[in-house]
Amino acid sequence: MKQVIVVKIGTDLVHSNRKTRNSPIRNIVREICKIKKENHIDFLIVSSGAIGCGVDLLGIKDRPKELSFRQALASVGQVELMRRYTQLFKFYSHNEIFPAQILLTATDLDNRVSYINILNTIHKLLDLGNIVPVINENDTVATEEIKFGDNDTLSARIAVRINASLLVILTDVDGLYTGNPKLSPEAKLITEVRNLSQQIFSYAEETNNEYSVGGMVTKLEAVKIAWRAGITTVIANGYVKNILTKILQGEASCTKFIPPKSTIPHRKKWIAFGKTVKGRVFVDEGAKNALLNKGSSLLPVGVVSAEGNFKKGDCVSVCTIKGEEIGRGIVSVGINDLLMIKGKKTAEIKKDYP
Repeated sequence: MKQVIVVKIGTDLVHSNRKTRNSPIRNIVREICKIKKENHIDFLIVSSGAIGCGVDLLGIKDRPKELSFRQALASVGQVELMRRYTQLFKFYSHNEIFPAQILLTATDLDNRVSYINILNTIHKLLDLGNIVPVINENDTVATEEIKFGDNDTLSARIAVRINASLLVILTDVDGLYTGNPKLSPEAKLITEVRNLSQQIFSYAEETNNEYSVGGMVTKLEAVKIAWRAGITTVIANGYVKNILTKILQGEASCTKFIPPKSTIPHRKKWIAFGKTVKGRVFVDEGAKNALLNKGSSLLPVGVVSAEGNFKKGDCVSVCTIKGEEIGRGIVSVGINDLLMIKGKKTAEIKKDYP
């Protein structure tokens, strides 16, 4: 089976020194073309940078806070972003490899019909052999309610959907450090992670870049999504020349997250990683054991409480009383009905609500 690598490219990498021959985005595209031709590996890019491109084109000094203005800039900038990718791919592949644009919101993956259509489109593009899909969040229509939140999360969710061989998140540092390497010279690079412990998450810090959305915290959240699906993730420095080749050859200075193998069926992957979580359902120990050890469905008698604003058919996180997530599922009732029937046996519910 042909390898598919998902590469997430951040805003800084798209805009840094872009007019020079050694700009990160030029080097990344050049390397993708080379690896794709020589090793017959498919690539899919998840790219940030649309709003930043709009800012550049219109000569705006500061990123606006108004949502409609940001959406307008994304509308202008997305065209410029794809123009840059098209020019770079045509140049470095000698007109043999071309990008394809796919714009998504979280609701596109929440609906199973549109989710399957998106998958079919991606697979068909990859089957063509000379296409590199470039995916971005559709900022022109995305509001807070339907946003992925950041492209780190989007890249992980896409990697899970297409059963990618590898997820590479490119940023401006070599990987995850024990502290902020820009502030603390004692900070050490963590080269390999086989256990996503709380200590690992404690090393992460948020970003201060005004044009970026996510920092190391969001990258680790993305790692967690891919991890649960059994997909290896690498966080690496996109400013390093030939970084993708070095990663594939095991020579990169980076952080590699190696999860246990996963055999999650495709529909369960959609539930776990495709749909947006609309709330949390807290269960008792008996329900926890039944879910984890017997593969049973969750019944109202095992529900202790719930929170959120979910309705029938939404995806919820199933948690222990202490808040530990043990699974996700599609609810058959909304939160108001669930709060009325929680803790009750089926016979009681039929009696009380005939």
